[in-house]
Amino acid sequence: MAGNKIDKTKLTSVDVEERKKLNFNAGDTVRVWSKVLDEKNKIRLQAFEGIVLARKHGMEIGATFTVRRIASGVGVERIFPLYSPAIDKIEITKKSRARKSKLYYIRVKAVKDVRRKLRSVVLENEDETKKEE
Repeated sequence: MAGNKIDKTKLTSVDVEERKKLNFNAGDTVRVWSKVLDEKNKIRLQAFEGIVLARKHGMEIGATFTVRRIASGVGVERIFPLYSPAIDKIEITKKSRARKSKLYYIRVKAVKDVRRKLRSVVLENEDETKKEE
């Protein structure tokens, strides 16, 4: 009967069952709290909040998710391992319903929106300079 005994030894500091219960998909906005080493070798928490572009590998041990945000006008993406001990907690701040499971088109869409805004700003400036002449 020794072969049927279930071993409950913890291999990681992460509560795997709690992370499995997290129900977020592409399109949702999440805040990920990462553990970061300070200069004084102290661990502090750093938040990264953005929209989830994709979840990969389901609930298996190598599962990852990609989060994108705009920081200082530049798009920044980070890929987080779901069960990483470097992640303190994951908060779902906003639920959305997306029709696709991978939202990579947002990258192109964001660039087009920025270009459109730049174009309109340039056109407005040209109009103002013509009026002054």
